[in-house]
Amino acid sequence: MSLPLAPYTVIDLTRARSGPTCVRQLAEMGANVIKVEAKEQEDFTRDEFDFQNLHRNKRSMTLDLKHPRGVEVLKKLAARADVIVENFRPDVKHRLGIDYEALSAINPRIVYASISGFGQSGPYRDRPGYDQIAQGLGGLMSVTGLPGQGPVRVGIPVADLTAGMFLAHGVLVALLERERSGKGQWVHTSLLEAMVRMLDFQTTRWLIGKEIPPQAGNDHPTGIPTGVFKTADGYMNIAASGQHMYRRLCEALEVRHLIDDPRFGTPQDRSKNRQACNAELEKATVTRTSAAWVEILNKAGVPCGPILNVNEVFEDEQVKHLKLAVKIRHPRLGEQEVQNLPVTLSRTPGKVVSPSPDLGQHTDEILGELGYSREDIAVLRRDKVV
Repeated sequence: MSLPLAPYTVIDLTRARSGPTCVRQLAEMGANVIKVEAKEQEDFTRDEFDFQNLHRNKRSMTLDLKHPRGVEVLKKLAARADVIVENFRPDVKHRLGIDYEALSAINPRIVYASISGFGQSGPYRDRPGYDQIAQGLGGLMSVTGLPGQGPVRVGIPVADLTAGMFLAHGVLVALLERERSGKGQWVHTSLLEAMVRMLDFQTTRWLIGKEIPPQAGNDHPTGIPTGVFKTADGYMNIAASGQHMYRRLCEALEVRHLIDDPRFGTPQDRSKNRQACNAELEKATVTRTSAAWVEILNKAGVPCGPILNVNEVFEDEQVKHLKLAVKIRHPRLGEQEVQNLPVTLSRTPGKVVSPSPDLGQHTDEILGELGYSREDIAVLRRDKVV
């Protein structure tokens, strides 16, 4: 079965995490991804779990983009490609002569996709970008953590990941638009733009309500009771903020007296008395195990769930049913288990088909596809262009 993006060729110039996250989505949907890497790049990190996670379904070639003939090879790739993705600092692509203006002159249909730390223009344009810096500048750390705790970093590289996802979305929209106009375009985002967008609900509280959101810890900032509750053997999440849901929760926990308690009678009351409400509910939740309450509350129609570590996540029956991990075989490293796609297309689903490539594994193959002869390739190798 042909994968949905099989007709498209993507040139991957990315490093670190945000750019590879974008390209991975295109690769898993079947795009022909050519990962262009520096010839002198350190190779020891390739066997580590994170590299294997980010670069599956790609082919790798080495190319010295500081060499004029290296740029010439890249331009030949660009002439045939549909998409180029890069996450250099904004000035680097111009210095190398591989910016959108230069490559679109060769291929007007090219979709050129860029991620930077803070944007392609503006006062912060040339600052080095990093996920945690964007988390702080974008406001996320101010609303994460327990009340009064001080700023807290989110436990995943959320700015990198979301910037990559937004860029992939932009690439697909640009390819759709190209079907109508016949022209490519420059698509770009940044860690900062992604982070501000991801605040969503909290930014709306300020932009429309003029309220600066505080830290709320494990509690939902406005939907009460929603948060973490102690059980006989650990902790669990419960979300029961509406009136009907709150009543169901109290009945399932066998604390019906809390339904009519004047401190908790309305959402506004529960908001004013959040800590007391949670404490009263927790007197019940500590009497049984998390698993017991998950069964009881789900039967009552109350949203709830256990709090799992990563190992437990992949042992969970629903995660197994959704096949969120898949096995592949690396020619050197043996069998690996990696994350599967988080979205399913009923007729043309994406697929993990190959492990992350070794450095330059496909250089000769790709150069041959561009029309270089064995003699030409030997010269490029001799002159350390590839």
